[in-house]
Amino acid sequence: MSVRPLLRPDATISGPLVPVVQKRSVSRAGRPKDILIVLHQEHSTPGRVGRLLEERGFRLDIRRPRFGDPLPTDTRSLAGAVIFGGPMSANDPDDFIKAETDWIGVALKDELPFLGICLGAQMLARHLGAKVAFHPEGQVEVGYYPLHATEAAQRELPWPDHVYQWHREGFDVPAGAELLATGDCFANQAIRVGKAAYGIQFHPEVTHWMMNRWTTRAHERMASPNARPRQDHFDGRYLHDPGVRLWLDAFLDHWTALKVA
Repeated sequence: MSVRPLLRPDATISGPLVPVVQKRSVSRAGRPKDILIVLHQEHSTPGRVGRLLEERGFRLDIRRPRFGDPLPTDTRSLAGAVIFGGPMSANDPDDFIKAETDWIGVALKDELPFLGICLGAQMLARHLGAKVAFHPEGQVEVGYYPLHATEAAQRELPWPDHVYQWHREGFDVPAGAELLATGDCFANQAIRVGKAAYGIQFHPEVTHWMMNRWTTRAHERMASPNARPRQDHFDGRYLHDPGVRLWLDAFLDHWTALKVA
């Protein structure tokens, strides 16, 4: 599978693609450079997570199993893997859902740095036997909501106090996983499994462009119980995104250093 270049979404609306500038000089001699990126829609991008990984010198191996891309059977050439979100459910019977959920077992066995975002976190929980389900009162999280990191998590990283959400289902904490952050509506917001696998319910990858797209193409979600009005999404970004950026920058430095040599 060839490595596909990341096209920034803003390149399609504001002119030619701007070359990515590598901002950090990190010694990675002899270590893998590729990060597996699993996306679920034809035009999805890894957003800010992808950009920050590229700035750290990594190459993005973007695959969409939903559209026939295979997943690697050998992780030795990978520095990490990220499974992103999507409108489908971890409980769906589709072959690609099962394939991705099963593949997480490969990452865990090999102690590959793994990050599941929203659907990816729910797949991680389900792979480990935990329940993924709708809120018992039909509520959703669509917009910015408070996040409460545990004391242990706060000692490691500067967690934000509000994060951007876009989901109808949540996950239980699997046996053996460590709960890192909670929320007021969906209790479980971030978990760690072993040393190198993380699942987060929220979306730190979202850019302003992505927020515009999501709130336009899926505007009906904002009519669901507990969803925030569209303007609150953009007002919340001005208020809360600096803390999310700070967390994501520190998290990616920590996470990319977890690859077993």
